[in-house]
Amino acid sequence: MKARHRFLQSTGVLLVFMLVAAACGDSEPTELNALVWCDHTDPALLQPFEEANNVTVNVKDYDGTGVALGLIEQSQPGDWDVFVVDSVDVPRVVEAGLLAELDPDDYPWDDFFADVDLPGTHYQNDKLYAIPEKFGYNTIAFNGDNVSVDAMRDVESLWDAEYSGRIAVYDYYIPVMEQVAISLGIKPADLTAADLPAIEQRLMDLKPHVTLIGDVVTTQTALATGEVDIIVGGGEFVTGVLNAENPAFDWILPNQGGIRWQQAIGVFADSEKQDMATKFVQYIVSPEGQARLATSSCYWAMPANSKADLTDSEKKILRWDEQDGFVGNSHPYFIPDADLDAAMLDVWTRFLQG
Repeated sequence: MKARHRFLQSTGVLLVFMLVAAACGDSEPTELNALVWCDHTDPALLQPFEEANNVTVNVKDYDGTGVALGLIEQSQPGDWDVFVVDSVDVPRVVEAGLLAELDPDDYPWDDFFADVDLPGTHYQNDKLYAIPEKFGYNTIAFNGDNVSVDAMRDVESLWDAEYSGRIAVYDYYIPVMEQVAISLGIKPADLTAADLPAIEQRLMDLKPHVTLIGDVVTTQTALATGEVDIIVGGGEFVTGVLNAENPAFDWILPNQGGIRWQQAIGVFADSEKQDMATKFVQYIVSPEGQARLATSSCYWAMPANSKADLTDSEKKILRWDEQDGFVGNSHPYFIPDADLDAAMLDVWTRFLQG
């Protein structure tokens, strides 16, 4: 009798343990780990999702795909759940086996701006791995109190002596050199080493008008303090967060065209929280998530979803009504091969030192 009682007692304990284990296995995760750009670290973006799903989103921001890949190499499989990455680098990370395949039916493709689904990026071998979420421009930012928007619509104005000593240049050779290429009638995707002498001459012609060359914060500060009136390579990501302080801070895509950057979001292939990670991606590209992402405290830019819940004043800052023309008249980042990249860096180094 005692033996049977002990058996039943043990069986009961085991059954309770199995039920608890099963319940835990079926429960939603309490945390997500996301490797992101700084615009995704804004609590105003994360909190609605966290509260709705009873989950904490831990974010780690990085400033370049190479840096992200280094962080991933130092991590254990399953450490990361969500990945925000430059759209042009999606093929690279898919080839490395980092992203999980996504179901296209889970996302509002009909609501996305035309042409933001860059061919050969988000889809690889007819499989979806990342969703376009935000885009913007490396073009011209300026102080509208001192510079005419009509003048800035013509990229040739940058070489006008009128602006000598009033120009800053964003220190990133790819978009700035590609913008110069556009001013010469060269499409970035067609850029070759043979075009570099003309681009270098154009840069050297601009150099006497340039007061400083620096990173985003340095050039943004120079614009805000009045040290310069124009940033070559700037855009809404520079002026959006400044506009509340001074509505004169503005940006434009020149009539000749400009460079468009674009970011995407996906789920890590080795994430153990695929369902919750997918929910987060769906939230980010929803109208609510897109509005919060577009106006993040780190930097503003256009949401990929045209149904984003933005106010009229926010849309004005982003030049919403001009987006169809801007997207059609802009070129996605062209990533050069190793040889062309090295040659472009040589030109840029001479420009910096000249």
